[in-house]
Amino acid sequence: MHTIAQDAPTPIGQSPAFLQAMAAVSRVAPLARPVLLVGERGTGKELIAARIHYLSPRWNQPFLKLNCGGLTESLLEAELFGHEAGAFTGAQKRRLGRFELAHRGTLFLDEIANAPMTVQETILRAVEYGTFERVGGSDTVQVDVRLVVATNVDLPALAAAGRFRADLLDRLAFDVLTLPPLRHRKEDIEVLAEHVALQMTKEMRRDVFPGFTPAALQALRDHAWPGNVRELKNVVERAVYRTEPHRMVDEIILDPFVSPWRPLDRPQVATSAAGAVPSPSTAQPYDFTARIADIERKLLAQALQANGHHQKRTAAFLGMTYHQLRSQLRKHGLIVRAARPDEDFAELH
Repeated sequence: MHTIAQDAPTPIGQSPAFLQAMAAVSRVAPLARPVLLVGERGTGKELIAARIHYLSPRWNQPFLKLNCGGLTESLLEAELFGHEAGAFTGAQKRRLGRFELAHRGTLFLDEIANAPMTVQETILRAVEYGTFERVGGSDTVQVDVRLVVATNVDLPALAAAGRFRADLLDRLAFDVLTLPPLRHRKEDIEVLAEHVALQMTKEMRRDVFPGFTPAALQALRDHAWPGNVRELKNVVERAVYRTEPHRMVDEIILDPFVSPWRPLDRPQVATSAAGAVPSPSTAQPYDFTARIADIERKLLAQALQANGHHQKRTAAFLGMTYHQLRSQLRKHGLIVRAARPDEDFAELH
């Protein structure tokens, strides 16, 4: 058993899916083998990578991170493997790369699918043999690095399509941990929200966090959380800072862009084949009633999407009552069936 560093990250949750993922982390952490983390954006892949490092025998050695997305081939290669003086314009002295700096520790590479094929080849050699050459150099550098990589795409499919090295994928996939999205961790939503709220309360130098009202908690539970834990963090922090001190959080703003004055994509509606208004010089006969109905349907669908298909918010957004909106949705065929009394989401065809 290894002592965990005091700054070791501690993922939070109690759902079966979360506990199963944490058990997998504990099993693989002690081994000096690569680990591939798969998960949607915001599921905490970097946090899990850090957890693997701090639960391993390397916990008191370097833990370095690099996002492979958005870097050119030459820049990524230099960041990973370093360069010698004079290797390229501006390289005035030797610079060590992440592999060398992470010697005896752990290197976390996020968005590994974005690494160019030539860089993937060098990564494979570094993982397979622990050796590489700095950019512009010929001396072989020997390192001992535990690699943890992450992706939010289907790497086997990319490998089958020839867009990712199959041999590198085989080497990285000693074990693959697929992290559950928050919508499959319903039991963790309230726990995570309380944790984030307490941190935000402390950051704002408030004495106490009074908690969430039942309505606020229900709004958090009902949301699908496409941005996962990262999105929840933003929503809860926003709710806490907008709530007066010593008052329970009641208002949950899931989409901060929602506003009666939000500029919608009106040109898209105006220039669509069905919704465009003919100019006087090119006008041809058309069914006025059908054309107006089509425009209304598009505007309704657009407003629903902007408000997360929440009908009460959409009604306020459009300056309607809830029942007026329901009538319009039925009129334009945007509801498959009548909603139950406790159901507040439009079901679109």
